[in-house]
Amino acid sequence: MRTSEVVEGYLAHVADVRRLSPATVRAYRADLADLVRAIGDRDISHVEVDDLREWQWQATKAGQAKATAARRTSTVRGMFGWAAEQGLVEVDPSQRMVSPKRGRTLPTVATADALDDVLSDAAAAAESGDANTLRDHAILEALYGSGARVSEICGLDLDDIDHERRTLQLRGKGDKERVVPFGLPAERALQAYLVRGRPVLVARRQAALHEGRGDEAASAPRRLAATGDARAVFLGARGARLGPRAVHSLVSRTVAPRVGTDVLGPHALRHSAATHLLDGGADLRAVQEILGHASLGTTQIYTHVSAERLREAYRLAHPRA
Repeated sequence: MRTSEVVEGYLAHVADVRRLSPATVRAYRADLADLVRAIGDRDISHVEVDDLREWQWQATKAGQAKATAARRTSTVRGMFGWAAEQGLVEVDPSQRMVSPKRGRTLPTVATADALDDVLSDAAAAAESGDANTLRDHAILEALYGSGARVSEICGLDLDDIDHERRTLQLRGKGDKERVVPFGLPAERALQAYLVRGRPVLVARRQAALHEGRGDEAASAPRRLAATGDARAVFLGARGARLGPRAVHSLVSRTVAPRVGTDVLGPHALRHSAATHLLDGGADLRAVQEILGHASLGTTQIYTHVSAERLREAYRLAHPRA
């Protein structure tokens, strides 16, 4: 079987059986497509470890980061492991690949004071009643208040919010669901947006569609219902479900200047929430459950972040530091 055919089979497996996120599947596809281009679309049983190592080496010469190289190696190992299970190869050449060790990089974390300033500014802007500022305030509060991933916040439906218990039902990696709490400030921001902001965005969508578009306007509600946008919590200017790119732009525009960096993604709020929970005495396993980490080891990096903050505080404050 051709390598490209095995790639398609493996991608279908990770998407339909393992239920990995579309973004992860796209990353796998890009990695494996690059492999096929590099070694040629030969029979998979003819691929040898030297071919894989040459592919690695060429990427390293091109300046590929260690983290990217490690991910690509893991992707190839996953595909060949699946191919061996399916009986498509007798020997798995990827087992002899050497994965570069990733350097430990601590995630970017905003201080509690910096985030308090950001959220206070967002709340002040939302007092104008503008639908977009109400939405943006609710997004920032929900991201930081729940420690959710940006994809989980963008994927929220109206039924996923329990206002009485102040919890969100999130769908994470591999379609795994979990329920996480959020605080009173996030509840107030969400209520304000859902009552005064979201209906305006819905009305804008309906008005735009009914301005001389005939059949398209009539079919719009059916299209929105089919894509799930009709129940989406966070909507864009056109009334469709808000995407991660828009949230990334919001965080970069509002939070990044407070942290002192040019670009900052929504994950920084998740990192900050985890670190501040641990700083406040939260149990590591409780933080693991909130973040939806499969492994406690993934959550433990935040203990290193907290240790760094303690050392910095000591260095600045202790007379014999």
